[in-house]
Order: sequence, then C-alpha cells, then structure tokens
Amino acid sequence: MKKLLLGNEAAARGLYEAGCSFVSSYPGTPSTEITEAAAKYPEIYAEWAPNEKVAMEAAFGACLAGRRSFCGMKHVGLNVAADPLFTISYTGVNAGMVIAVADDAGMHSSQNEQDSRHYAKAAKLPMLEPSDSAEALHFAKLAYELSEAFDTPVMLKMCTRIAHSQSVVELGERVEPAVKPYEKNGGKYIMMPGNAKRRHPVVEERLRKLTEWAETAEINRVEPGKDHKMGIITSSTSYQYVKEACGDTYPVLKLGMVWPLPEKKIIEFAKSVSLLVVVEELDSFIEDHCRNLGLACTGECNFPVIDELSPNKVAYELTRSYPTGVKLEEDIPPRPPVMCAGCPHRGLFYTLKQNKCTVFGDIGCYTLGAVAPLAAMDTTICMGASISGLHGFNKAGGSEDNRHSVAVIGDSTFMHSGVTGLINTAYNESHSTVIILDNSITGMTGHQQNPTTGVNLKGNPCTKIDLESLCRAIGIKRVRVVDPYDLAQCDQAVREELAADEPSVIISRRPCALLKYVKHPGPIASDPDKCVGCKSCMKIGCPAISIADKKAVIDTTLCTGCGVCTQLCKFDALGGGKKEG
Repeated sequence: MKKLLLGNEAAARGLYEAGCSFVSSYPGTPSTEITEAAAKYPEIYAEWAPNEKVAMEAAFGACLAGRRSFCGMKHVGLNVAADPLFTISYTGVNAGMVIAVADDAGMHSSQNEQDSRHYAKAAKLPMLEPSDSAEALHFAKLAYELSEAFDTPVMLKMCTRIAHSQSVVELGERVEPAVKPYEKNGGKYIMMPGNAKRRHPVVEERLRKLTEWAETAEINRVEPGKDHKMGIITSSTSYQYVKEACGDTYPVLKLGMVWPLPEKKIIEFAKSVSLLVVVEELDSFIEDHCRNLGLACTGECNFPVIDELSPNKVAYELTRSYPTGVKLEEDIPPRPPVMCAGCPHRGLFYTLKQNKCTVFGDIGCYTLGAVAPLAAMDTTICMGASISGLHGFNKAGGSEDNRHSVAVIGDSTFMHSGVTGLINTAYNESHSTVIILDNSITGMTGHQQNPTTGVNLKGNPCTKIDLESLCRAIGIKRVRVVDPYDLAQCDQAVREELAADEPSVIISRRPCALLKYVKHPGPIASDPDKCVGCKSCMKIGCPAISIADKKAVIDTTLCTGCGVCTQLCKFDALGGGKKEG
C-alpha cells in the first residue's frame, strides 16, 4: 500500500516495520513528529524523556536488554546527548540502536545553525541521510541492519525540509526480530580506561569496514547524465534541488551514507567528469573529504555556508539561470513571531520590563519576550542556561545588589536542564530570583507532555512532578506562585523577591491559551467613546489589539478575554477590570 507521509512520519514507519520496541526522545523541532508518530503504534513503547541525554541513555539500556531502540532530537539536542554518544560508539550495541538528529538550516526554530555530520565523524559512527520520505522509511530500516551487522549505533540525519515535506512511500509489514539475550561482558560495556583502550581499535576497524561497505552500497548511487563536462556530488535536500535544476543533464553521485564516505567511488566518479561540483547545505563536509582525496572540486566558493539552500540558489549556481526563468521577489513582507493572544507569559514580561529588569532568557515560547514591544530579555543561549547564567552574573556583581536581574525558564525546560542550575544557585547561595513560567505543557514544539503535566506521551495519567516541592527540596526557601494575568500580583512578587537576601523562585502559573481544555471568557469589547488613543494597551504586544482612526480595536476572532489589557487602560475603554498600580 502506498501513502503520502511527512519525512518524520515515514521515519517512524520505518522504525515500526523494523521491529523497534523502545523509543525515548525529547521534543525538538524539526524532529518531534518522529516520536509522536511512533507512539501511535501500540507495539512500540514510547516516552518523552526530561532531556536528550536521558533519552539516549535509556535507548542504550533498551538495546542492551535485547530490543531494537530509538531516540530522536534536533541538532542542538545532540549537544546535550554528546556525552553518552561518544562512549556508546566504543561499547557498541546488543540489539540495534538508531539515533535520529534533525538539523535546522535556516534556523526556522533554532538558536544556531549546526551541521550534525561533524558529530558522526567525531564519534566515528555511521550516518545515513535520506532525501525524501521514501528514503526516510527505507533508511530507518537499513539503520537497524547496519547497527546489528557492525555492532554500532547508527545515526539518521534529517533536516527541516525532509522532516516536514511529504512524498509517497510504500508501506510494508512489521517484522519483529527475536529478543537478543543480554550477556554480561564488562570488557565491552564497562568503559573504564583499561577497557576503553581495548575498545578504541575495535571502533577504528569498524569504521574501515563501514567505509568498504559504503563503496558498493546501493544508497550511494551514480545517476548518469548526458553532459560530462560537470559532475555533481550531493545528498539530502540538496539532491532534490540539483535534480530540479538540472534533471539528467549532468551525472550525479547521490550519497545516502554521509559518514563514512566512500573513497574509491568518489575518485572514480571524479575521473568521469571534467569539473567536480559538490552541492551541500551548511559546512563543506563532503567537499573537504574530496579535497583530502586529492580531488579538485568546487562547492564552498559557490554555495554559502550560511542559511539553507533553495532550488533557485542551486539552479543559478549550476546553470546561471532560474528554473522558472524568473527570480522570486526577495521583498516578501516579513511575518515576525509573536506571543499568541491570551499567552500567559505576556503579563509577566510586561512586569519585568516595567521594573527594568535584566532578564536571562531560555528556550521556549517565552523567548518571544525578547520581541518588541516587550523587549524584556537580555540573553538567550541554550536550554537551562538562564538560571546558571544569572547565578554567574550576580556572583560577579553584574547587577547592583542583585536587585534587578532575574532568570526566566519554562516548566519543560526547567525539567530538561534548569534543575541543576537551580541546585547550583541554592548550593552556592547567590541571591538570585528565578521565574518558572509554568504553562502546563511543552508549548513551542507543539504541546507535548512533560514531567510536570501528569500525562505521558501515550496520553495516560502518570507521576506529576510538583515544582514547588522540588524547588524547596533543592534548598530554595522562598517559593511562591502567581497568576500572570494579574499584573499587580506579578509586580508585587517580583519586587519582593528581588529585595530578598536569599535565592527565590516565582512560579508564574497559567496553562497555555491554546490548550483544548482551557476555557476562555470570550473577547472583550472596546469602547471608542472612552478611548483617548493613548496606546497604553499596545505596550503588551497582543496581536488581538490594533489602532484604527486613533482608537483601540479588538479583533474578536483572536481575543481570549484574558483581561491583561484592561488593567492598562485607565479610561475603561477596554471594559472593566482591576487597573495596574
């Protein structure tokens, strides 16, 4: 049976058909849907882990128990999981283990551009890279075969365009392999120095054998072309752009395994063409490999290492023309990100701005607190960095008496990697105020559950981590909860905790406005007769509020009736409500 699937859905189908039994991941765009789709198969145990490191370690434990396992993450999540990644390369596996990493060239939802192929090379692990949904399914199944044949975890590299585009796949049946019994083998699995020294040569020999496999593997294929004055080496999305731009004009070496790369195959391909061109996104990974083989090639000089490629960019560089003959206009109106109408974070960020706080931000919906008109954030680095950064800032005297600096972090991100930062704050006794923005879900990646919600990935009730109790157990004595829709309450809490001579935590608690179970009072009304056009309501950046003819206008299709704006209007033009101050 054939079906139209997203690349991520197809990868999940590949896991299912390969007999994968265990999935543990942390949500991160553009990788999230692999795990969400896998969870729909009752034969697969699937979970959200607190972070990517935990997910990878759990997946390794499952493969050790003899079941095929999987963990998925985005490119920055692989940074978090790098510690176990490099060591399980040494131990190898029992049953097959597949690790998916999804890169985000163009930074559609990420804080950096990062080429995960470097991780495969550095960790000496094989990496497969599909170019459409059909290959995503096929490569996921192939990854398990390679994992068990070569005793290694196998990396499956996705990217935004492959993960979130659809193409037709051929569905197969699930084949569940026999459980491999676990046998004690300290020399293989206990990575103390003496054992690790003996495992390193095994890793190098495995890499040599994988390189030999890459030479004849059907996923590394040469597609013939009519004109041999140029030959193109490419992979993944770039392959699709090359085919769109050139069709079968030039021969193409399409690589499905991007590490280890074949050597003889590339050299023979180079001999068959006059000019060798490498088309790849971000770093000159394949091109550097070609140069190390002594081949003259071009790639980096034509294609940028910044931002993702496009059919137009590739076509122009290869043919000096555009595929349609017309270049797309570049002055498309921007669509800046904004917090949703009714977002519970808006009132808290307004309070921080009014108090002129230095704000250490984190990764999540609340990162949008950096956007005008709130502009209430000073730095955002990575998940969990807000709390640790605030501690260092305050200890170094960055804020006078630590009275104007705070850290903000979401409930899911706090569980991911904020807890250790708060432990550091308590242990080393910095007078830091941490604000946990608890919207009862993992919002930015599409409403996934987390350890604080009381529901697991399968939708079943489970243990719910109590944030207040956890913070107190860590050693924080001052813990309080506020409603971010109540500006006066938020202001009082921020002022009092900043004035305290000890660490403190404020939990700003209200569920995400987009959750299906959240009931809203309905849109408020604006009164043009009372509105004086002061634009105070515009200071919170709510998309439901605009100005027309110098009067405030409420978009009733967006407004949830949260009432934050009514607290800013001193003329009752936006209905009743308790006024700020």
